[in-house]
Amino acid sequence: MPATKPPSCQPNLATQSQRLEKERFEARSMRPKHGQSSYPLKLDHRPKSHLTMIFSAFSASLGLGRLRRTSALCLAAWAFAATAQPSPQLQLPRTKLSAGMHVLDVQLAQTPDQRQIGLMWRKEMPQHEGMLFVFEQPATQCFWMRNTLIPLSAAFVADDGTIVNIADMKPQSDDSHCSEKPVRYVLEMNVGWFAKRQIKAGYKLAGPAFTR
Repeated sequence: MPATKPPSCQPNLATQSQRLEKERFEARSMRPKHGQSSYPLKLDHRPKSHLTMIFSAFSASLGLGRLRRTSALCLAAWAFAATAQPSPQLQLPRTKLSAGMHVLDVQLAQTPDQRQIGLMWRKEMPQHEGMLFVFEQPATQCFWMRNTLIPLSAAFVADDGTIVNIADMKPQSDDSHCSEKPVRYVLEMNVGWFAKRQIKAGYKLAGPAFTR
């Protein structure tokens, strides 16, 4: 392979002279004219006036005050909801039941909401009163005593009024008490009401709620 001539390492004087002349021209063209500032004034760097700073501080404090008032109101509403105790159900429809010579004046809990509340929040109940829970279909019914302040006895009752079984229930307890057979009715009375009158499983109650 033939050898090639190496490139010249000498500087090109004509090229360097042209470059220097171009740099001098650009430097002259960038000089500020007479009366013109060398640097443009940036408006966002101007110092703020005292009035502007006071207004900004007032606006910030006003927003913080509104936030504090809103938080206080929310906290007060939450505290009230947490401490407010619901009222017991006292205005439900009533019916009469009979257990032999004993006549009972009982409330009827017929809707899901009424059955869910039941006798919650009652602090006392007359001995001849109670609550009859009426369900749409016979099923294994289970009861507990959450938010119920008085001890109760629950009689699980068949469609014809026959008591299937009776359970005594303690106040404020989540223990579950269930019917031994599918039933549509549950009668809650003050605890011991059935035992004091010798009423046990197999006893038949009478009233318009039961089929004959």
